[in-house]
Amino acid sequence: MPAAIKGSITVNGQAIAITNPDKLLWPEMGITKKIYLQKLAALSPYLLRYCQNRLLTVIRYPHGVPGMSFYQKNAPEPLPSFVKTATHENITYIMLQGLPELLWLGNLAALEFHPSLHYAGSELPCEWMIDLDPSREVEPRIMEATAIVGDVLRSLGLHSVPKTSGATGVQIIVPIHPGVTFDGLRRIGHFVGRFVTEKHPELFTLERLKKNRGDRIYFDYLQHYGGKTLAAPYTPRARPLATVSTPLLWREVEQNVSPTDFHLLNIEERLGSKGDLIQKVPAQPVEDIISQLS
Repeated sequence: MPAAIKGSITVNGQAIAITNPDKLLWPEMGITKKIYLQKLAALSPYLLRYCQNRLLTVIRYPHGVPGMSFYQKNAPEPLPSFVKTATHENITYIMLQGLPELLWLGNLAALEFHPSLHYAGSELPCEWMIDLDPSREVEPRIMEATAIVGDVLRSLGLHSVPKTSGATGVQIIVPIHPGVTFDGLRRIGHFVGRFVTEKHPELFTLERLKKNRGDRIYFDYLQHYGGKTLAAPYTPRARPLATVSTPLLWREVEQNVSPTDFHLLNIEERLGSKGDLIQKVPAQPVEDIISQLS
């Protein structure tokens, strides 16, 4: 077996060891670890915004996407001196605060970044996120379902941003003011979910058990809670086409875009032209609606 290639790069004054830069992580797309690290650096101003000060779970693929994988919640040992941690419920989480940590994780073949929905040390949500989770591996109705939920939110006076999960689903993000609780968001989530499932029973379900959903799309308002995670905006995904969880314009939803349209090889161009669509929506008055549901 040939000796592993090793080197290091210096980022923000921190030396980061790099191993096997030519290892293929996404073979179908020809993306090596070296290319991946370059793409992570380009994504970092966007991805870090939704990971900083949160409890981070990563999914690592030591042999690339076709190989075995594992979730990593507890920080590995030994840790570089620049990597900070936070403990929550007896788990010592990595804090993804900057580019050095991101590239260090990239070298460890962390291909997906799943931050907590709250900041470390807080029990309050950072935003409201509705998860639309298809029951089928390929779901041609996912953008139709997304548009329906977006219309309901608009009817409540709420602006929102849809984003591909990078896998099969879509999350809809509603920026919120500080002080809104997870329980409050569950109440409004259940209200909207019940409304769309009653209006479109062939398309949506609130059934938690996958075996009982048939081919319907699960309106998941329960996943949005303390200690749980969802794929971060702009995280890569360990799918064959190297898709990236990408915020969308509502007109793109209406045009039935595919989650596979956005991937590591074209995301820089998109961000250069559209910027961060989530940042363009101000905090929404969800607390006014929650108070009426109480």
